[in-house]
Amino acid sequence: MLKKFLAIVVLSFLLGISNLACSGPHGSQVRITILQMNDVYEMDPVSGGKEGGLARVATLHDQLSKTNPNTIVVLAGDLFSPSALGTAPYESGRLDGKQMVAAMNALGLDYITFGNHEFDIKKRSFYDRLKESEFSWISSNVFDENGKPFPGVADTEMIEIDGIKVGIFSLTIKKNFTNYVSYEDPFEVAQKKVAELKPKMDILIALTHLTIEDDIKLANRFPEIDMIIGGHDHENMQYWRGKNYTPIFKADANARTVYIHNLVYDKGAQKKLLINSKLKQITDSLPDQAKTAKVVEKWRNIGYNSFRKAGFEPAKVVTSTNVELDGLEASVRNVPTKLTELIAQSMLSVSQGAQLSFYNSGSVRIDDVIPAGKITEYDVLRVLPFGGDIVTTKMKGSLLKRTLDQGMANKATGAYLQKGNVTGGDGKPWMVGGNILDEKATYSVATAKFLLTVGDDNLEFLVNNPDVPIIENKGDVRKALITQLEKTFGEGK
Repeated sequence: MLKKFLAIVVLSFLLGISNLACSGPHGSQVRITILQMNDVYEMDPVSGGKEGGLARVATLHDQLSKTNPNTIVVLAGDLFSPSALGTAPYESGRLDGKQMVAAMNALGLDYITFGNHEFDIKKRSFYDRLKESEFSWISSNVFDENGKPFPGVADTEMIEIDGIKVGIFSLTIKKNFTNYVSYEDPFEVAQKKVAELKPKMDILIALTHLTIEDDIKLANRFPEIDMIIGGHDHENMQYWRGKNYTPIFKADANARTVYIHNLVYDKGAQKKLLINSKLKQITDSLPDQAKTAKVVEKWRNIGYNSFRKAGFEPAKVVTSTNVELDGLEASVRNVPTKLTELIAQSMLSVSQGAQLSFYNSGSVRIDDVIPAGKITEYDVLRVLPFGGDIVTTKMKGSLLKRTLDQGMANKATGAYLQKGNVTGGDGKPWMVGGNILDEKATYSVATAKFLLTVGDDNLEFLVNNPDVPIIENKGDVRKALITQLEKTFGEGK
């Protein structure tokens, strides 16, 4: 069966290459190119400038459009937040993704769905971003607090290209609940939208911001969907699932990669669709498109100037390291890294007398590896864009054990706890400073104020708990990390 399937895939690819070569506006075949991005938080290149960058993606868009005028650009959710630049003060609030919308307008984004992080920002900013968007928002299962569509947001989209009708519906994970958003079950909505659209469309696309498990479930339940263009998982993926081997695609976050989907639809008697997809790395081999680069520079400068007013100097070199600092989401939400250890140690350093520290890994938002070499204050802002204060508290050993156990159980999520001066877990006894945790003792702890006042998944028992009093506020964790970097690697020059 597997050999047969692989043969079909290879044959489809070869046939697609042939069809691409012979198709034309006057023939029976229609070519459509889809440029896919997902989970894009940074306008500028990442990985020390080696990967990503929206001005580079804009150049690729120009190249594809020149080859095939029937080229559309889609983004499978997460644009407004989180990013360091988005937290920069602006007018009476923050940038809150304004810079990202401007860059996507310049790049030529066509269609986008909501990611859960669109709802990180306040209602006013969210509505402002929708108004500023020159591209089309699609949302089939996310609505305002009254269950009504957001202004200018369609629940589905129909595109007609050379007589071929392409239908798009979108689904977003039920997460990041705020007072201005309501969700419907994505699978119940999918059932309705497939039944509504499939009879009218030649091609049916699901634009999703779901977990890969839910995307696979979608493909298995609804084989009528021709392709699933997804986001949320931050790493490139390609699966074929369901009765009709529906393809599922996700690119890497921050446009480290994009997908180029070449669709060939034969309008003849068979009504046949071929999909040939290529994962494309975005590197410095692609020059910046001038128009988008100018927009990126404008908003970068606005953000940097705002940070200066807030007491940070983004371009200032903090230190120079001889090791890389791994802040990838896939790393920090599962294991300690050199970067997470430095943050935990910085909390201990400013909290004299604290025996241990812990914080939620979701506060680390850079999703990037800082290469060995110079580290700037802006790099620190990228690591911890939301900032937040470090506080000290006292915890009974029994409650501390419960907290550490739950933090370990939260693995693979932002509520996974990173720790300082603590070892153990995974069946081993917890050790604090080399000694087995004593459930009857009381410990002095440095932690994130966020965990004691707002809380995180499955750690709600810490919020406003009288047994976890805030004793002292030790200031912004970003300032502490800057000091720790200088202490560890030496001051920058």
